[in-house]
Amino acid sequence: MYQIQKPTNESIRSYAQGEHTRVSLKQQLKAFTKEKIEIPCIIGGKEIRTGRKQKCIMPHDHHSVLGEYHQAGPEELKMAVQAALKAKTDWESLSWENRAAIFLKAAELISGPYRDKVNAATMLCQSKNVYQAEIDAACELIDFFKFNAFYYQRFLRDQPLSTPPIWNQMDYRPLEGFVVAITPFNFTAISGNLPTTPALVGNTVIWKPSHTQVYSAFYVMKILQEAGLPDGVINFAPTTGSLISQVLFSMPELAGVHFTGSTFTFQNIYKTIGQNIHNYRSYPRIVGETGGKDFVFAHASCDIQALVTALIRGAFEYQGQKCSAASRAYIPKSIWSHVQELLVSEIKTICIGDVRDFRNFVNAVIDQESYTKINNYIEDAKNSNAAKILIGGGAKSEVGYFIEPTVIVTTNPKYKTMVEEVFGPVLSIFIYDDTKYKETLKLCDETSAYALTGAIFAQDRNALVEMSNVLRHAAGNLYINDKPTGAVVGQQPFGGARASGTNDKAGSILNLLRWVSPRVIKENFVPPKDFRYPFMKEE
Repeated sequence: MYQIQKPTNESIRSYAQGEHTRVSLKQQLKAFTKEKIEIPCIIGGKEIRTGRKQKCIMPHDHHSVLGEYHQAGPEELKMAVQAALKAKTDWESLSWENRAAIFLKAAELISGPYRDKVNAATMLCQSKNVYQAEIDAACELIDFFKFNAFYYQRFLRDQPLSTPPIWNQMDYRPLEGFVVAITPFNFTAISGNLPTTPALVGNTVIWKPSHTQVYSAFYVMKILQEAGLPDGVINFAPTTGSLISQVLFSMPELAGVHFTGSTFTFQNIYKTIGQNIHNYRSYPRIVGETGGKDFVFAHASCDIQALVTALIRGAFEYQGQKCSAASRAYIPKSIWSHVQELLVSEIKTICIGDVRDFRNFVNAVIDQESYTKINNYIEDAKNSNAAKILIGGGAKSEVGYFIEPTVIVTTNPKYKTMVEEVFGPVLSIFIYDDTKYKETLKLCDETSAYALTGAIFAQDRNALVEMSNVLRHAAGNLYINDKPTGAVVGQQPFGGARASGTNDKAGSILNLLRWVSPRVIKENFVPPKDFRYPFMKEE
């Protein structure tokens, strides 16, 4: 067997003043700002320009256009299916180590010559500050490619027992048909991981990136091509969700869907596939990571400084546009005055603005639709008798879609911003009476339909144990004395249950296993020559 050594996580660059990495990245940002690219569909390895163009803009400077992309229509999607099915036989027949080598090479290309490009593209396209782009577009995507190859090798070696004269084997086949990868705007790494994980184990894929992330997704696709990805294995087809549903989900060859996005969209995908279930050659695998209403629950014994830091980072990094973002918090009354004072004073120091100014901690939300939706929640809180704005609440959209980090304090633990996913820089806090600690724990578990991430804070070990037990099913990723964001590939496999998805744990062996269909092979070296068993002899 070929041997892939267990990877170590990619080191995070600091981009501090005076470092050459900061200088080169700023140069790349300037270069991308000046040029305007045309992004084709890439189907069967060919660039296809449909003429149906959409703009890629900078959310923090929405009058600036990074490029235009060609939108796939029904005919292009059908072409993508044909290309995927045509490429499938050769791709799945290729030895596993040669498939893995492509993604290992892509990881090295991102780590080295293309690091500035993927980071700059993510910063400008998705309005991420330099640190958020570095941990996403560079480090996490590199980790996905390396760890997935390592995990693939590991389960290939997991073979059944054999007893003489029998040799038993497990053949980890790819699925029959094609896989659809529908990827989100908020993480370039997720966007790159969803199509490549099924491809690594032998599937061929149609990739629909988010319309607000096409720009950085295109650079990932070009890197995969440079790394040696054969034509037709992954087909890059920016299009609308409705067309994916109409054209692809009715095809008998649909083998699976790898999705990250909204719960509403995922439920519609599930429903559509269910309605078409009699049409498919095999039952499609449906893997989804969806929404979150992630909690921070504090005990009176907690470290207040650590709690406040986790609230700010968890709620406001990348403008709260993470499915894992801290969105609701439960703070005991006995420590609230201290928490409030520190929280407000720290938030006042946050700088908001363009990603090209590295002093800014908070940047723009992704587009006008998100800006309007988030502002509606804030305006509702301003006019509610059950809530008040502790700090923030301001918004400006003349240049970019900027919303201030906003903290809402509510007297109603079921107030809408404690229940519904806002997906923006809004943190809602419920202050509970210390004597109602146990009741509030239960309330935290039952308030939201989601169960993605959560954080608990306490110095008292017994309290940590109790909180963890009560909230066991409230989060697929639980953080103790830490913010509920920032899962690292190979360290904290990511995913949640309930309305947060199928909990197939991206960044672990579990996710890869969803994209194979095992075949057991039994070989008898000395087969029997007589149907009669010993028990059948006469007395």
